Amino acid sequence: MVGTDIIEVSRIEKLIKDKGDKFLNRIYTQGEIDYCESKGPNKYQHYAGRFAAKEAVFKILGTKQLKFKNIEILNNDDGSPY
Repeated sequence: MVGTDIIEVSRIEKLIKDKGDKFLNRIYTQGEIDYCESKGPNKYQHYAGRFAAKEAVFKILGTKQLKFKNIEILNNDDGSPY
């Protein structure tokens, strides 16, 4: 099965601006936060991409027992995510 997960970058940007560290630390690992913050003004696009990838993992595994922080999206040396 192939699908596309779409998330509005503005939604994630608003959550981060409104909730700050409380939101970031509930959803992202410190490694993900460091990576996204290193992207400067484009950081919200990277946060949104990781959020969508984590949602895809939930769908694949079909479980509600995981938490967002139990899933970490990293990048290979060439920048591709895994």
